[in-house]
Amino acid sequence: MSPSPPTAPTLDTLLRRADSLLARLETLLPLPAAEPDWHASIAFRYRKRAHGAFGASAHGGVLVPVRHVGAIALANLKEVDAQKERLRANTAQFVAGRSANNVLLTGARGTGKSSLIKACLHEFAPQGLRLIEVDKADLVDLPDIVDLVAERPERFIVFCDDLSFDEGEPGYKALKSILDGSVAQASDNVLIYATSNRRHLLPEYMKENLTYQHTEDGEVHPGEVIEEKISLSERFGLWISFYPFTQDEYLAIVAQWLRNFGVPEDAIAAARQESLVWALERGSRSGRVAWQFARDYAGRHAA
Repeated sequence: MSPSPPTAPTLDTLLRRADSLLARLETLLPLPAAEPDWHASIAFRYRKRAHGAFGASAHGGVLVPVRHVGAIALANLKEVDAQKERLRANTAQFVAGRSANNVLLTGARGTGKSSLIKACLHEFAPQGLRLIEVDKADLVDLPDIVDLVAERPERFIVFCDDLSFDEGEPGYKALKSILDGSVAQASDNVLIYATSNRRHLLPEYMKENLTYQHTEDGEVHPGEVIEEKISLSERFGLWISFYPFTQDEYLAIVAQWLRNFGVPEDAIAAARQESLVWALERGSRSGRVAWQFARDYAGRHAA
C-alpha cells in the first residue's frame, strides 16, 4: 500500500505561521526612542539600549537625564566676546520662538567652543531651553530624536561635540538630511549645535585638488569631491570661528579662573609666571589649559 501524499497546509495554518514569523522579526527591529522624565534635568544624553542581530540596535535608543550638569556662566568665558555674543543672540532668538540658525563652532582646541554652548544652556534653561547630547555614531537616529521632541513645549539644542567624519560614516548623511535637503526637516523647536576642529568636517586630501577646473578666463570650479565635502558645513547657517590665544589673552583667562576658584588678587599676580611655564609644558595657551592650571593652583594653595 503506497503512502498517502502529504496534506497541504490550510490557510489558517499559513496565517498562524506568518504571524509567528512577524512576531519574531518585530523583536529584531529597532524601537523608537523612549521618552525620559523631562523634569529630571535640563540636559540629556542619547544612548543605545541594546544590540541585536547584525550588531544593530534592537531596542532603539533612550534619552538619559544628566544628573549633574556642569555649571558654567557666560561671564566666566573670557577673550571670546565676539563669539559669545553671536551664539548668545542666536540662542535668544531660538528660545523666543523667532527664526534662528543651526551653528557650527570651529577652530583651535581648548578655546571654549563646548563651554560656550553649555553656558548658553544655563543662561536660557529657565526659559525652557534643553540640550540633548548625541555622539556622532548615533546620528543615524537623529530623525527619531527630532520626532520624539517635536511636540514638546521646550526648545531643544541637539549638541554634537568634536564632530568630524571619516569617509562613508552613516551619521554624515543623516545629519546632512536633517540640516537641509530632506523631506523630514527638523521641527521648529530643534536646532543643531556642533563643535569641530575641522571647518569642513571631512578629511581633505591633496589629490582632491586635482578635481578643480580652471576655465580660460581664470574662473575656478571645485570638483565634485570638494563640493561634497563642503556641502555639510554649508548647511549650518551660522559659523563661529575660534582662534589660538595670545599670551596676554591666556593670562587674562588664567586670572579669571583663579578668581572663580577664590584665589586672592595678590596670589593671582604671583601665579603669572607659573601659569606660563604650565602652558609651555603642554605646548598650548588654550582656555582649557588655563582652567587646568587654575584648578591645580587653587587646589595646592587652598590652605
